Amino acid sequence: MMGGRPLLLLLVSALLVQIRASDPLLYESFDEDFEGRWVVSKKDEYQGVWKRAKSDGHEDYGLLVSEKARKYAIIKELDEPVTLKDGTVVLQFEVRLQNGLECGGAYIKYIRPQEAGWDAKEFDNETPYTIMFGPDKCGSTNKVHFILKHKNPKTGKYVEHHLKFPPSVPYDKLSHVYTAILKPDNEVRILIDGEEKKKANFLSADDFEPALIPPKTIPDPDDKKPEDWDERAKIPDPNAVKPDDWDEDAPMEIEDVEATKPEGWLDDEPEEIDDPEASKPEDWDDEEDGEWEAPKIDNPKCEEAPGCGEWKRPMKQNPAYKGKWHAPLIDNPNYKGIWKPQEIPNPEYFELDKPDFDPIAAIGIEIWTMQDGILFDNILIADDEKVATSILEKTWKPKYEVEKEKEKAEEVPKGDIESLIFDVFGHSGTCFFFENSPLNILSV
Repeated sequence: MMGGRPLLLLLVSALLVQIRASDPLLYESFDEDFEGRWVVSKKDEYQGVWKRAKSDGHEDYGLLVSEKARKYAIIKELDEPVTLKDGTVVLQFEVRLQNGLECGGAYIKYIRPQEAGWDAKEFDNETPYTIMFGPDKCGSTNKVHFILKHKNPKTGKYVEHHLKFPPSVPYDKLSHVYTAILKPDNEVRILIDGEEKKKANFLSADDFEPALIPPKTIPDPDDKKPEDWDERAKIPDPNAVKPDDWDEDAPMEIEDVEATKPEGWLDDEPEEIDDPEASKPEDWDDEEDGEWEAPKIDNPKCEEAPGCGEWKRPMKQNPAYKGKWHAPLIDNPNYKGIWKPQEIPNPEYFELDKPDFDPIAAIGIEIWTMQDGILFDNILIADDEKVATSILEKTWKPKYEVEKEKEKAEEVPKGDIESLIFDVFGHSGTCFFFENSPLNILSV
């Protein structure tokens, strides 16, 4: 019996460790005021005002982009940096584009540790980050960014690596959750609303541009093409001579002298005549409007005849036409192929088993947007996918279902609107304007 107590304590201790391990590393729900926990940039270019506001139709609060055509910057420093080198790390947040997104960003920057003395109030576009993740849409750009900044161990320089072929941004005004799952086997998965949209490998050149690991060799920048290098695969035959009977001046087309005018051709009839039913308007003033002329119509006599007006022989292809003479092409005896500089070892090449991520010391939102109404919520960093899924199910999903039901209820079929108007007004030839209807202008 005494031996059971240590075992029980061990099980309880293991359970507590498991619970603590599954807690979020960071979770921001904006249930409380963000002031004091988040720092708004004091740089002059960031004039956009952040507000804590309710999501439209919900009692849930988020961080709101409140003004159009502004730059915004806000940052939250973490109590402890989050390392990305060992286990799974999940980056997740919720965004609702309440007024759509025609041009602007709604992404988050995961900031790496800054130099000593750095002030969060100085946060701006130049503040170094480890990862940038989230939606961005403007013009031809429509993507959910995943950008990694990685330090080259050979040069010490940071290189920006972009995920190739990222998913596009959902085109609606509903709440959506963006999730990036970084795995210890170098895999990264991008999810939208819990559904996987993209899977990639950090070390694959097919998945990131530029590749995280540079090529082993590069073209020698000092190698120059020799002046006598001939890249022409074919050349004009220098021994070819233009034939004596080759007429370069012969026209492409000539008149068909064998053609005859069709029988019944009406030479004296014009193709168009004055409209006999037209009359000068009563308010026509010759002095102000000029001499009135009847509009033209097709001559009805020409409809039954093979043609009207002056007959001319048609043109035909000239059998003697050969065009400009060119010497035929032959294989170039001096052809050396397309020149390329020789390859040399890449001084920036390095080998790597897994990315050498910088830790995340802060999260920041630094965007420029033409839209207001962008609402950020439920920002999460976790080391367990189940935690992210659980928060998604508890916070986002109920709101999304309410929004979808509301959207469905507001969708009135076009045919139903037309039938309603016909029933009420009948067919009167009047134009009705509906500003908030699926039909902007309906003529009945």
